[in-house]
Amino acid sequence: MNPAKVRRDRLQTLTDLPNVGPKIAASLVSLGIEAPEDLRGWDGMALYQALCQWRGERLDPCVLDVCLSITRFMAGEDPQAWWFYTAERKRCFPEV
Repeated sequence: MNPAKVRRDRLQTLTDLPNVGPKIAASLVSLGIEAPEDLRGWDGMALYQALCQWRGERLDPCVLDVCLSITRFMAGEDPQAWWFYTAERKRCFPEV
């Protein structure tokens, strides 16, 4: 969902999260994450690594940006576009 349209009081499905569409939502479900609240306590990098392991390949680095955006949002931060995290990802996780 577009981060500008996200409402915390209406988080029912994974696609209600910022930057999550049907494809990312399906990948999250494959990890047993079926609802937004299931992301509480996840770290963005750990989520990205779990997705890579599940797929058996290194995913596009932008997926890490999405993982950072949704885990941070569920930790209480404001919704941000996935590219908001790109500079941080490049600085903190240059190997990705």
